[in-house]
Amino acid sequence: MLLLLLRAASARAYSTVFFLSPSASYLTRWPVAWRTGEGVIDWQMGRWRQAPRPLGLLLAAILVGIVGRCDGGISSAYVRKAEKTIDMPLDSDVFRVPPGYNAPQQVHITQGDLDGTAMIISWVTEDEPGSSEVLYGTDENNLDLSAEGIYTRYKFYNYTSGYIHHCTISNLKHDTKYYYAIGIGDAIRKFWFISPPEVGPDVPYTFGLIGDLGQSYDSNITLAHYESNPNAQAVLFLGDLSYADKYPYHDNVRWDTWGRFVERNAAYQPWIWTAGNHEIDYAPELSIIHQSFQGETGIDDTLYQSLQGETIQFKPYTHRYWTPFESSGSTEPYWYSIKMASAHIIVVASYSAYGRYSPQFKWLEAELPKVNRSLTPWLIVLMHAPWYNSYNYHYMEGESMRVMYESWFLKYKVDVVFAGHVHAYERSYRVSNIAYNIVNGKCDPVPDESAPVYITVGDGGNLEGLATNMTQPQPSYSAFRESSFGHAIFEIKNRTHAYYTWHRNDDGNAVAADSMWFYNRYWQTAETTSAV
Repeated sequence: MLLLLLRAASARAYSTVFFLSPSASYLTRWPVAWRTGEGVIDWQMGRWRQAPRPLGLLLAAILVGIVGRCDGGISSAYVRKAEKTIDMPLDSDVFRVPPGYNAPQQVHITQGDLDGTAMIISWVTEDEPGSSEVLYGTDENNLDLSAEGIYTRYKFYNYTSGYIHHCTISNLKHDTKYYYAIGIGDAIRKFWFISPPEVGPDVPYTFGLIGDLGQSYDSNITLAHYESNPNAQAVLFLGDLSYADKYPYHDNVRWDTWGRFVERNAAYQPWIWTAGNHEIDYAPELSIIHQSFQGETGIDDTLYQSLQGETIQFKPYTHRYWTPFESSGSTEPYWYSIKMASAHIIVVASYSAYGRYSPQFKWLEAELPKVNRSLTPWLIVLMHAPWYNSYNYHYMEGESMRVMYESWFLKYKVDVVFAGHVHAYERSYRVSNIAYNIVNGKCDPVPDESAPVYITVGDGGNLEGLATNMTQPQPSYSAFRESSFGHAIFEIKNRTHAYYTWHRNDDGNAVAADSMWFYNRYWQTAETTSAV
C-alpha cells in the first residue's frame, strides 16, 4: 500500500490522510489535508496544493505539536527477552493429521445466524469428499438430529485443497450443550459445543480476543494461555490467521496446518472471524507460465488469462472460513454482525471498499441504527487495522476508515473497538478526533466520554515477530502499550459493567498486565471508565 503522507517536524498526532493501493478495493477517494509547519497540503481534484506559512508560525506549530503529544499514559517497563519468533515445523504434534482414512480435520465452528440459534460447522477431508452430513444432539450417545451441508475446494498456484465442508445446524436451544459427529466409517470424529445463551440485556458472557496468531511456538503459547481460562466461551478473532502468504508461493499447506493447530479450541467454541491483510492472498505474480511463452506454445488467450496468477482476493479464506453475513443483511462475508448474549458485535473490513456509497458503507449506515441497546447494551466493533496506534508499525494506516466512520461510533455510543494488525498491545483512552474540517486546524484527538476505547491485540505470536518501536513521546490518546505477545479477555457482567484484562506471555505464563472496568456507554454515560 502506498500512503501519500506528507509531513514536517511539526506534523500533529492525527490528521486525515489519503490512501492509494494497487488494488481497487483498497481505494477510498476522500478530500484530505495534512497540516504541517509549512502550510496546509491538501488533495483536491487530483492535485496537491500547498499554502506557505511564515517561519515564526512554523516554529510555533512545532512547539504546539510537541506539547500536545507529551501527556500520554503508560509505556510498560516490561522488556521481553529478545528471541526470534520461529514457526513450528510441519511435523509438530499440533499439526498432526487425525488417524483414519479421510478423517475430518481442521474442524471449526462459528455462529451461524444473527442471534445464536444456529452454528456453522466446517471441516476438511483430504482424500475424497466423503459425507457433508452432521449428526448432532444433546445426548452424547444418541445423536438424533442431522443436517446436510455442502463441500467445495479450490486451487491456488500449484496447490489443490482438500474437500472443504460447511454445514449449518439450526433451531438450536440456547445455552445448551450439543454433541456432534462428522465423518464416515472408521474415521468418525466427535466434538461438542455450548450454544450461546438467549440474547438479553443482563446475560453475562466471556469473550477471548486473539489477533495475528500465525503458527509459531509463541502462537502455541498464546492459544494455550487462552485455553487455560475456564470461563472463556467464544473467541473474537481480529484477523491474520495462518500467514500462509509469508511462505514461498503463498504455500497453502500452511492453511491446512493452521486449521489443525486451532482445531483443539475452534471445534468446541465459536470463533468470530475478522479478515486481515494476510487473508487477501493477492498474487498475480504466481503465474504458472511465463508471459514470454504466450504465442510460442499454442496457448490461446482464454487459457493464458486463466494462468495469469492468483488475482481473486481472499480465495483461501472465503473457501475455508464462513461467516453468517447474510443474516445481518450484508452482501459480503467480510462485514457482518451477530448478537451474542448481551452484546451486539459488528465486524468491519479494513481491506474492502469502505468509502461513501460502497456496499460496506451503506450496510454499516443501516446497521448501527438497528442496534437495540435495551436488548444488547454492549456494542462491540471488530476490525483489523487499528485507528489509534502509536507504534511505528502500520502507523496511521487506519486513518481513512476512521475519517469515514468515527462520528458514527460516537453517535451510537460504541463501547469498545478491538483491532489487530500491529504486533503488540495498546489500549487508548476514550478519545475522538472528529472536529477536523481541513481549515480549522483541530487535528488532535481529545477526551470524549461518548467515544469507545480502542484496543489493539495484534500480538498472537506470528512469525513476523513483535512491533517494538513506539512513537515518542507517548501520544495523549494512548493509555497503555507494551510490546509482548498475549491475548485478552472481555467479561460482560451485566448491562452496565464489563471487566477487561490483557494477558502477556511472560516466560510461559499468562500474566494479567493491563485491566480495566468498562461502564456501558448507553446505560451509564455519566460514569467514567477506570483502569486498575
